[in-house]
Amino acid sequence: MLFSILIVGLIHGSVAGYIQAILIIISLILFVYLFLLLGEKAGKYTNNLQYRIDRGTDNSFVEYPLGILLYDSDKQIQWVNPYFVEETGFNPSNSMTIGDVSSELASMIDDETHADDKTIQIDDKYYLVQVQSELKVIYLMNITHYSKIEKRYEENRSVIGQVYLDNYAEITQSMSDRDISNLDNYITNELSNWASEQQMFLKRIDDDHFFIMAYTGRIFDMEKNGFKILDVIREYTSQQNVPLTLSMGFSYGVDDLHKLNDEAQKNLNLALGRGGDQVVVKEIGEKARFYGGNTDPMEKRTRVRARMISEALQELLKDSDQVIVMGHSHPDMDVLGSSLGIRRISMMNNTPCKIVINPNTLHSDVSRLLGMIDEDPEIKKDIISPEESEAIKTPRTLIVMVDHSKQSISINPDLFNGDNNKVVVIDHHRRGEEFPENPMLIYIEPYASSTSELITEMLEYQPKNKKAVEKIEATALLAGITVDTKSFSLRTGTRTFDAASYLRSVGADETVIQNVLKENIDSFIQKSHLIETITMVNGNMAVCFGEEDKSYDPVIVAQAADTLLSLDNVEASFVISKRPDGRVGISARSLGNVNVQVIMEKLGGGGHLSDAATQISDSTVEDAKNQLVDVLTESNNKN
Repeated sequence: MLFSILIVGLIHGSVAGYIQAILIIISLILFVYLFLLLGEKAGKYTNNLQYRIDRGTDNSFVEYPLGILLYDSDKQIQWVNPYFVEETGFNPSNSMTIGDVSSELASMIDDETHADDKTIQIDDKYYLVQVQSELKVIYLMNITHYSKIEKRYEENRSVIGQVYLDNYAEITQSMSDRDISNLDNYITNELSNWASEQQMFLKRIDDDHFFIMAYTGRIFDMEKNGFKILDVIREYTSQQNVPLTLSMGFSYGVDDLHKLNDEAQKNLNLALGRGGDQVVVKEIGEKARFYGGNTDPMEKRTRVRARMISEALQELLKDSDQVIVMGHSHPDMDVLGSSLGIRRISMMNNTPCKIVINPNTLHSDVSRLLGMIDEDPEIKKDIISPEESEAIKTPRTLIVMVDHSKQSISINPDLFNGDNNKVVVIDHHRRGEEFPENPMLIYIEPYASSTSELITEMLEYQPKNKKAVEKIEATALLAGITVDTKSFSLRTGTRTFDAASYLRSVGADETVIQNVLKENIDSFIQKSHLIETITMVNGNMAVCFGEEDKSYDPVIVAQAADTLLSLDNVEASFVISKRPDGRVGISARSLGNVNVQVIMEKLGGGGHLSDAATQISDSTVEDAKNQLVDVLTESNNKN
């Protein structure tokens, strides 16, 4: 347009036209100049900015407070930035590997996922680590300050604990007032000094009950030494002929003190249910941790308690339309005997009862006794399969668990599915963390020889005008006691012999028991074959194992473990084998000096101090053996 005006002005040839043309030319020159000037300045700005970005990037790569490490495919360190050297103190040579800096760092390289950033410790510093595998670069950010704050927070969270003197009432029952006062003073002073050392608040709220408030850091420290206060009090009181033991329950993990107190009480109940003389520590929402329990629980059961449990069961029977009783999978003689005992108690209270038995999981001795029971049509009709039990269950059905307290190992775990379950637990094993929710009645006595013994005592308090215990039922109950006590040689007390005497008086036949418990030739050969594989661990623990491609009856495995204890210098025995269900089973036994229950719990099982077991899924016999040896070695190192 300007060019057109310029041409028109020149054509007209007037002064105004020339002036106009000159102005236009000047404007064009000025525009071009300004355009070139602006372009030059923009170029300088862009170049300067790019220079600063490049220089800043280079400087940050070398000097920014972020450790940077480059490595090759052999995990050899190729280069580190100065900050890495300053922070870690490592100035890598050509031959230094990542493992020389940190084994944790090396394991992160081996882990190809690197899904999340991870915190590692190098000397006394903590670093947030990120690995870029494709570039073979590791970034380390020093977060020591924040880690210390987090650690301080974790160590100063509130903990509530409950302490109970297990057998205080029984011990002080026959003591003079002066001796009771001396015992109280000793216990109070010992616990007060212990609480003061650990900076805890301790308050006695009853003769045999204390309340504790503490910090998590102190509890963690006591976990490291296994709560030695239990040993101190037990050893001193034993020397004074008043063997007193403690049980404790601690809870932490939330800020609600009311909830912590409720959970602490539950943990104390768990410790008592496992036989006492131990500590249960549990973070809410996590698994419980167990300490102590290194002595067999003392007998605290009284006939008053047996009568109270018996009467409570009668009331539950009145409110139920039927009873379904079952034991653990692969039932033994104690399961069968105690199941028949519960059935008889139900019949005495006019309540129908069915016994759940899986015919595919029976050992020879149980099969023999069931063959004799089949001759009694009244009992035979009350023995049902797991599938039948689900079909007949109603909202008013009372489910009685005998000889176990874990639903997952019941003959039919599916029976617990659904709402409004009415459950009774009668067991002589130490209680584990898995337990039915809100059972109607709990009768767990870890010091009893067997569940058959507990139920025999309950039979004595049933209505006398009802039909008495039949001969085959008494025989099964006595067989259950006989098997679990190894013919009255282990875990027997005066109550055990009283129960056996009662059963004999109502017709129990020991000759039948001897015939039922006879071992067949194949079982004897299998047991001998297992014992031939014996390997000693830690000098006094015998470990045996079967072949990978051969399954063994759990009863045979248990018998092999029992037999190993008769060998010289064997304090504990462990037999590992494939089970018929495809899992790997470990049967553990001890003479009492080794707590095999704690060992089996570390492998997912449980049981008694001297009699425990576990089953491991998706494992080989060799892998299970290696896991067991690791646990045994770890336990030995701690001791």
